[in-house]
Amino acid sequence: MAGKNATHQRPALPTFEEAEGLGPQDAEFVRDLIAVLEKHGNLDRFGLCLLHDHFPLAADEVLVETNDPEARTLQIRVEKANGTRHAKPSQWRFMPDISHANANANASANAKGAETQGGPYEVILQCDVVSLCPGRDR
Repeated sequence: MAGKNATHQRPALPTFEEAEGLGPQDAEFVRDLIAVLEKHGNLDRFGLCLLHDHFPLAADEVLVETNDPEARTLQIRVEKANGTRHAKPSQWRFMPDISHANANANASANAKGAETQGGPYEVILQCDVVSLCPGRDR
């Protein structure tokens, strides 16, 4: 795809404009995914998001989400993985053909070990719980 952005460690994703959302042709896929999530008790834990890039990230950078519940706003910013306060991954990308250790070497440097270990995926968004990210104990 012409608009793909990539770093040397992250496979490219389409731009938002190029990314194709769910459509009628995906009905069987979605039913299969629902069945797998249900089988493992994760139907109310995980969903889908449209993978896309707006701009390239360096290998040592992560996206961090913050929110303001009173203003009802979300904000995502780029931070250095080794300098961020992020504490909870909230979005992952499946990476079946890349070793998990390599895919997450930089992005998970400061993340909770239990949430980033042992699977063929890459953390693509961290949640800054200090700023009242969803799921924070109040």
